[in-house]
Amino acid sequence: MKYVVTGTAGFIGFFTAQLLLRQGHEVVGIDAMVPYYDVKLKERRHDILRQHGGFSAHKADLADFDAVTEIFSGAAPQRVIHLAAQAGVRYSLEYPETYVQSNIVGTFNLLEQVRRKRIEHFLMASTSSAYGASRDYPYREQQAADTPLTIYSATKRGAEHMCHSYAHLWGQATTVFRFFSVYGPWGRPDMALFKFTDAILKGEPIEIYNHGNMIRDFTYVEDLVKAIVLLADAVPVSGKPVADYDSISPVAPYRLVNIGNGDPVSLMTFIEEIEKSAGKKAIRTYLPMQPGDVEKTFADTRLLKALTGFVPEAKVDYGVAEFVRWFRDYYNV
Repeated sequence: MKYVVTGTAGFIGFFTAQLLLRQGHEVVGIDAMVPYYDVKLKERRHDILRQHGGFSAHKADLADFDAVTEIFSGAAPQRVIHLAAQAGVRYSLEYPETYVQSNIVGTFNLLEQVRRKRIEHFLMASTSSAYGASRDYPYREQQAADTPLTIYSATKRGAEHMCHSYAHLWGQATTVFRFFSVYGPWGRPDMALFKFTDAILKGEPIEIYNHGNMIRDFTYVEDLVKAIVLLADAVPVSGKPVADYDSISPVAPYRLVNIGNGDPVSLMTFIEEIEKSAGKKAIRTYLPMQPGDVEKTFADTRLLKALTGFVPEAKVDYGVAEFVRWFRDYYNV
């Protein structure tokens, strides 16, 4: 089967494309290679993907309608997995316009191509931060998500709404998944695990927000992409729920699915696992909560289980050790 995957030079897009290629699928990758973080890391990911004969890559900004149209004119995919996005909490406070361009305009341009090409299944990555200020744990796909705390979460929520509209108007089968604190090898340099590991190994202080009083539903990247690829086969049908907790739309072939571990871990436990794997204690600097952040995330994973028979299961001791091993090898430290 042929897939278009956006963001293939990114953390999650790289692992998703790699799994699809290993399964024998053809992957057309799209990535803008924006310098939000080290482009060399992105290029290395693409170099690895190019070792598979079924991979081709296009450097393009999804906000460029003509560029996206040209790519799709030469591709005939059955499925599209949209993982490209502008992410990050702090960055959204400084450069909110980039989130509108990437997450709203870029998604719209992609939806137009999906509509025109009559794609079998469109899948898009969203975020657990779409649940915003909610304290109704665990987060269920059917609960309200009307209190976004950052421009990032607001734009991803807006993209979810656009996807539902296209699903309703054009009968476009669409699955949107909300990710929960994804981590693992090849992760982004702006993510906590990367920053903490780098600082600890260098003997530099780490910044711990909300004085460490935070809990996250950490999801190991290989578990996450397995769930994505399994969901690609779970094509939604309007009005046909698989359970009473299904988020399937009554008026569109559209579904929301959480992808999380369903087993939240405290931030301090996470840091302790990094220290164990690094063999060094962290120099800790405790700070107040940063704007837009939340104290806790916790995924209800029943729907994912019902649709795929699978839920992420890797524990943080394993996942953190794998990341630190990769970090030491990649940076020769």
